[in-house]
Amino acid sequence: MPSVLIVDDEANIRKSLEGALGREGFQADSAASVAEGRTKLRDAYDFVLLDVWFPEESGLDLLAEITAGSPETAVIMMSGHSTIDVAVKATKLGAFDFLEKPISLERLLVLLRNASTTLALRNENSRLRQPWMHPIVGASPAVQKLLREVQLAGQSAARVLIQGENGTGKELVARALHASGARRERPFVAVNCSAIPEELIESELFGHERGAFTGATQARRGRFEEAHGGTLFLDEVGDLSPRAQTKLLRVLEEAEFFRVGGNRTIRVDVRVIAATNRDLAERIQSNQFREDLYFRLAVIPITVPPLRQRPEDIPLLLEHFATQIAKETNGKQKRFTPSALDTLRRYSFPGNVRELRNLVERLIIMTPGTSVDHEQVHAALPRAEGTVAERPRLSEAVREFEKKQIEAAILAEGTMTKAASRLGLERSHLYKKMKRLGWRPESLEP
Repeated sequence: MPSVLIVDDEANIRKSLEGALGREGFQADSAASVAEGRTKLRDAYDFVLLDVWFPEESGLDLLAEITAGSPETAVIMMSGHSTIDVAVKATKLGAFDFLEKPISLERLLVLLRNASTTLALRNENSRLRQPWMHPIVGASPAVQKLLREVQLAGQSAARVLIQGENGTGKELVARALHASGARRERPFVAVNCSAIPEELIESELFGHERGAFTGATQARRGRFEEAHGGTLFLDEVGDLSPRAQTKLLRVLEEAEFFRVGGNRTIRVDVRVIAATNRDLAERIQSNQFREDLYFRLAVIPITVPPLRQRPEDIPLLLEHFATQIAKETNGKQKRFTPSALDTLRRYSFPGNVRELRNLVERLIIMTPGTSVDHEQVHAALPRAEGTVAERPRLSEAVREFEKKQIEAAILAEGTMTKAASRLGLERSHLYKKMKRLGWRPESLEP
């Protein structure tokens, strides 16, 4: 639903335009002064209807601010007693058009439609001129498989659930899906569900009406409305509360919702892409995530591989990040020696690609000279002994833990049968486990 802010000091004009535009399907809001308009423009609006003359300051001042700060917003100036010079000045400052009062609703609706088309074309042209700044980098079989999945899924309108560890680039994949689809010129709106308090998540997603709760001094669009026609990316969707899950399910099923504190049905056309680093199947079993919501979201599941499963991509990622960081810092690109690369390949990168990028940036900034050697890399890792070869593997730690638990159970119970019962295992299962751990069970029999 397109949004319009009406800034005019005449109450009858504000009221009539709000009502007329509301009936035409616009979300209309108003301000009685330039100062109030400036405050309300902290929220995003698609269009602004702005009077030229105000008692305290000129509407042209606010026009200049909007053009500079929010070029994606179309401003239509209004006046009942302006000259050609004022109209020309407004156009030079970035106004989309100029309307004489009294306002013709028919003429206004034509202008709003034209402005919408013009802005869409302008945004598309800008998108085509700018290369995608964050490509998915890699030549490993795992990345090539991922790219094929993104290409196929991007061409459809189906919902996608992206699964992967923290730092693997799930939002990057979501943006690639958006950029390769039919909605690419429309908004891409990202929401980190885990970063928003439970009591605010519904307002964030669905918006709220004025007075819906303490502090809601004005109506606010939610993320679903902001993403209308485009893509809504719900990161860490597994962290949503049960109540928010229920409301999200309804939107996915019916493509409509109510704002918090509202009773007006709002319809939206949004492609939802969700992501999680959690095991949703496990959360479904523990009744922490709705199974029906999972199936609605995971029409196409895509898994992003962790960096440790594709170490052959590290040199390509390293080169990409080094070039990127050199541009950002206006510095010279530094060379990583073969021994430095080898050290990086042997590190497990629990933080995945995000950790690699941070490490590369730190090394480029803090290492003197023109190259980075393995000694600098080794010193910059979380622990000096931080390579995969030098760290105890998780599987080894698990084996050691299991051995200690089994030994303690046998010593406490006195027999294999009782020990198996204490551990919740069948006797035969315990024998097999101990054999796999390298023990002779009979050596521990009392």
